[in-house]
Amino acid sequence: MPSTTSRPVFRRFVGTVAVGMALAATSGCTVPVDAVAGISVTGDGHLLGVMMVCGHHIDGATLYVNSDDVNKQVTIGSWTADRPLAPGLAAWSLDSPAPGWTATRPLTPLTAKTTYAFYGWTKDSSWSANSVSFTLSHRDRLTPGNVRYEEISDKGDASEVTLPIAEFKARACQNM
Repeated sequence: MPSTTSRPVFRRFVGTVAVGMALAATSGCTVPVDAVAGISVTGDGHLLGVMMVCGHHIDGATLYVNSDDVNKQVTIGSWTADRPLAPGLAAWSLDSPAPGWTATRPLTPLTAKTTYAFYGWTKDSSWSANSVSFTLSHRDRLTPGNVRYEEISDKGDASEVTLPIAEFKARACQNM
C-alpha cells in the first residue's frame, strides 16, 4: 500500500519531533520552585531566615554573595533543618545556633556594598525556594515582624518587597 505522506512533510514532522525531544531533554535542568525565602530581623537586629514552604518540603538554606560571576559567588552561611520543613512558615536565627537547625557553615560577618542572596533547597535537588537579594542597608531598614522577599507578580515579574509577616504568609505562595 503506497504512503499518502510526502517525504518533505514526513521530514518536517520528524525534525519537529526531534527538536521537541531535545528541548524537553534540556529544559529539565532547573530545580522546581515550591517555597519562598525571605529575611527578617529580631528586636535586637539579628538576621532571621524566613521560609514559606508552599506544598512539598525544604531541607535547608544557604546565604551567599550574589554575583553574575560564579567565581565570586561565595557561601556566607548554610543551615540544614533537623527535619524537612513541611508546608507552612518557618523562621530561625542565622547568627547563632537555632533550635531545629544545624549550621553546616556558620554565618560569616556581612560587609557593606555587597549584595547577598538567601535561598532554600532540598538534599536531593527535588525542590527549591525563590531567593531574596539584599544588602546591609536593606537589612538595616527591616523592622521586627516584617519580611523582605522576592514577590512574583501574576505576569511573572519579580521584585523585592517588604511586608508584615502575616501578609508574607498569605501572599508568598500565590504565584507558585
